Amino acid sequence: MTDPITDMLNRIRNAQAVSKKTVIIPFSKLKFQILKVLEKESFIEKVEEKGRKQKRVINVWLRYRVDDDNKIGLSSEQRGVISGLKRISKPGQRNYSNVKDITKNKKRYGSIIVSTPRGVMTDKDAKKQNIGGELLFEIW
Repeated sequence: MTDPITDMLNRIRNAQAVSKKTVIIPFSKLKFQILKVLEKESFIEKVEEKGRKQKRVINVWLRYRVDDDNKIGLSSEQRGVISGLKRISKPGQRNYSNVKDITKNKKRYGSIIVSTPRGVMTDKDAKKQNIGGELLFEIW
C-alpha cells in the first residue's frame, strides 16, 4: 500500500456506501489525528483506538442522517453525512499552501483537512491560527 490516507478514506467511503455502522482501520498517529478532527467536525460519530503494539487498529463509528419519506408510503433511508471526499495532496505530488491560499483550493461547502506544524486541523482552524501546511483532502 503506497498511500495509507487514501486507503483510510476509501474504507470510510465504501463502508458508508453499504450502510455499515463501524469501520476498522489500521492504526497510525496521523490517521488517528485526522479521524479525531473529523469527529470534532461531526462527520463521524466516534473514534476509538484498540489493541496493542503491532495489532493496534482504529474503530470508527460512521454517522448517518435519516431521510423519512413516510408521507408517500416509502420506508426511511439512511444517507451518510459524508457525501464526498477528494484527496488533494498525494504521495507523488504534495500540495502545500500558505494561510492566504488555503481557502482558494476549496471548491465546495465542506472542509479541507490540513496537516500543519501544530497538528492536523481544518482550514478554518488553520486560518484562525494563521498557519499553513499540507492540504491532505477535502470533505463535504
